[in-house]
Amino acid sequence: MHEASAFSARFSWSGIKACGRTSPAFTIDDAPKETESLRFMMNDKDAPNFRHGGSTIPYNGSGRVPEGAIDYIGPCPPAGAIHRYVWTIEALDKRGKNVARAAAEGRFPVR
Repeated sequence: MHEASAFSARFSWSGIKACGRTSPAFTIDDAPKETESLRFMMNDKDAPNFRHGGSTIPYNGSGRVPEGAIDYIGPCPPAGAIHRYVWTIEALDKRGKNVARAAAEGRFPVR
């Protein structure tokens, strides 16, 4: 069994409104050359049963995923609470096979 390799991803919640549907912009580094698309999923470590969803988008190798490119339910912690959100990103080849994986974590709201 072949295990997927790793790459890196970064994002910022800056400018993202609570409970919205606009996803943050991402910077992707070292995605494998065979990457055709990226699958994004977001989870709340402090409310693990809430499904924020995610989507698969084409990847052009630019290292940049623009704000609003991912279909999901944005961070929406209760008033006064700060939650930890983890994005899992999978690099998929032209057959849809996972060839690499990254994770990025951020607290929301940003204070």
